[in-house]
Amino acid sequence: MLRAGMKWMFLIVGTMIGAGYASGRELWQFFGQDSSLAILLFAIMFTLCCLTIMTISFNKQTGHYLPVLKAIVGKHLTGIYDWMIILYLFTTTVVMLAGSGATWQAFHFSYRFGVLVIVIPLILLFIWDVKGIVMVNSFVLPLLITGLLFVLILFISDQQLSLFGHVKEMSNWMAAFPFTALNILPLIAVLGAIGNQMKQKGEIWIASIGSGLVLGGISYLYNNSLIQISEEIILYEIPLFAILKHYPYEMMIFMSAMLWIAIFTTAASGTLGLVTRFRDYLKQPLWILAMAIIAIMLPFTSFGFSTLIKYLYPLYGILNLYVLTSLLLYPVISRFKIR
Repeated sequence: MLRAGMKWMFLIVGTMIGAGYASGRELWQFFGQDSSLAILLFAIMFTLCCLTIMTISFNKQTGHYLPVLKAIVGKHLTGIYDWMIILYLFTTTVVMLAGSGATWQAFHFSYRFGVLVIVIPLILLFIWDVKGIVMVNSFVLPLLITGLLFVLILFISDQQLSLFGHVKEMSNWMAAFPFTALNILPLIAVLGAIGNQMKQKGEIWIASIGSGLVLGGISYLYNNSLIQISEEIILYEIPLFAILKHYPYEMMIFMSAMLWIAIFTTAASGTLGLVTRFRDYLKQPLWILAMAIIAIMLPFTSFGFSTLIKYLYPLYGILNLYVLTSLLLYPVISRFKIR
């Protein structure tokens, strides 16, 4: 049970820590100054949402997200949010591909080369169906989390920053709601695809609480570090590089590899949500569906990484507030229905 719970936890964290999050761009977009309470609220709400989504998915033994979505928003809104999820997964996976381009561009490779480097392994991953993604996440996510924590703790130590120097600054607490809402749709899409692979309810608690603690802790440390270099962030497409400039070039290479892994795992999760959604209609192997979807995505990567995050992420954060509210109220409403 513990091993299975950790496996799902890494899937959740891999879905969440993508190009926007690992680079610091997404955190800075929503949080920044006065956000200690916002990050705490995010961690709590994220844990509760994971619990609800996984419970529904487990009870219905789902293989894709549609039955989970119907349980959360009701049959009348399911069609609207189904298309929203498809559009969300499509555009955010485009953001991941663009993020790969931006990462390789930092090392003086062409932007297009950076995009294409992620495409081939992303398609090959789906030869092993859903198991391929779960296996990759279980292997690379511990490395990614350890690497990111190491850099953040090292930076805080070297710059002699106070871990709790900004803990009383709470005026930006409302940012927790659009930030959590932003990350709800991919969770529904990915966790809805694994309901028929969960064996015990204990797995749900381990995965939900574990992912909430990990993401809450990293978010706080990361945001605390970015506050210290707020004047420099505007000069960087990827804020993480503003932290890494204080360290040897080898450190930048290592963390760029970690960033690329984060991009890859989230691109894989987004593609998983899409291919499992259409598998029943098209009756094709997942890798063929993945290849077709990614081919359609490629032209859209030309918009650029930070531009896509700047406009798309806040928009989705607002649109998803209804889903977030429904998830948080679902345990109470479903209990009344049973009675």
